Amino acid sequence: MAYVNTNFTKVSESYLFVEVARRIKAYQEKHPEAKIIKMGIGDVTRPIVPAVIEALHKAVDEMGTAAGFRGYGPEQGYAFLRDKIRDFDFKSRGIDIESDEIFVSDGAKSDCGNIGDILGTQNIIAVTDPVYPVYVDTNVMAGRAGDFDGIKYSQIYYMPVTQANGFVPALPDRHVDIIYLCFPNNPTGTTLTTSQLKVWVDYALREKSIILFDAAYEAFITDDDVPHSIFEIEGARQCAIEFRSFSKTAGFTGLRCGYTVVPKELVAYTEDGKPVALNKLWNRRQSTKFNGTAYIVQRAAEAVYSTEGRKQIMENIAYYRENARLMKETFESIGMPAFGGKNSPYVWIKTPLDSWTFFDRLLDECHVVGTPGVGFGPSGESYFRLTAFATHEATREAMERIKQWKL
Repeated sequence: MAYVNTNFTKVSESYLFVEVARRIKAYQEKHPEAKIIKMGIGDVTRPIVPAVIEALHKAVDEMGTAAGFRGYGPEQGYAFLRDKIRDFDFKSRGIDIESDEIFVSDGAKSDCGNIGDILGTQNIIAVTDPVYPVYVDTNVMAGRAGDFDGIKYSQIYYMPVTQANGFVPALPDRHVDIIYLCFPNNPTGTTLTTSQLKVWVDYALREKSIILFDAAYEAFITDDDVPHSIFEIEGARQCAIEFRSFSKTAGFTGLRCGYTVVPKELVAYTEDGKPVALNKLWNRRQSTKFNGTAYIVQRAAEAVYSTEGRKQIMENIAYYRENARLMKETFESIGMPAFGGKNSPYVWIKTPLDSWTFFDRLLDECHVVGTPGVGFGPSGESYFRLTAFATHEATREAMERIKQWKL
């Protein structure tokens, strides 16, 4: 008899965005005439920029020659990309990160889920609430979450991030081992300043905890006092792992490329207190379970750091920022508090209804789709997320519909 990993049976049957898609499909079947504008899933709409496309074509042509063909590449990523990441994303900001601390992958989502492979199941997990569902669900699958009571998992420590606390999570009132932080935040679109993030680094150092820092949206930061990397904070190399993505920065949601930074001095401990370097463990995990990101994709990612590539990509970022500004202003103009949208591509709206009722009414009466806040955790109830990744035309049309809405 074969046995199932019963931890998987504790995960909600439908991933949040699958449920959103199901409701859209059901509505569209009943109302085929409805022109639905989708602003729920954080998928980009702008084409890959020319500098990246040129590099991609060149790499494809290389693969068709005997001299340029590449087979299996290094699981950690090619040196040409890791060195660019080191120089442009870190050393240019005065951050001491080396190439062998950078691991290229097929995206931040994969790494955020897979990092648990090298962490013990006895760790106490802390997440901000609301939170990107992958952080919680992958810990449920690994057996760290405990039982679900319909609202929360018994062994996960939830840290509310709401209007009431200015979207700044309070430090845990007890010891936790692994802390998930995502700033600029998904879903709220809010940020932590350098001094606010330092509080968390200090806590982790004191408690010998590890911060898993998701910086997927750092390219959208405009405020000077908001750090782009946790490694801007003194001491973070001893307590943090950082995840980055080319998806929202450079439109790689379809190409798939990201990377994770694991400093060499970062350690976790065996049950008898022996320190173990996580850089070596993650390297071993990747070498065993991952064959590396495609060569042509890594060449495309390298072009992100070219002069033309950076210029073109920042034009796309500015395009999405303008959408976010319009969305935030629209909801504020009709008397609904809206947050985020300045340093991130997400706008987080406080609604007068529960999240799913608001979703259904917005879909039915405005033909606009967003994401119910409660889907990101219990503290997301009565909030709603919209993304700035639609076209200008679709965003303007959606906001005009909402201005005329009689909620």
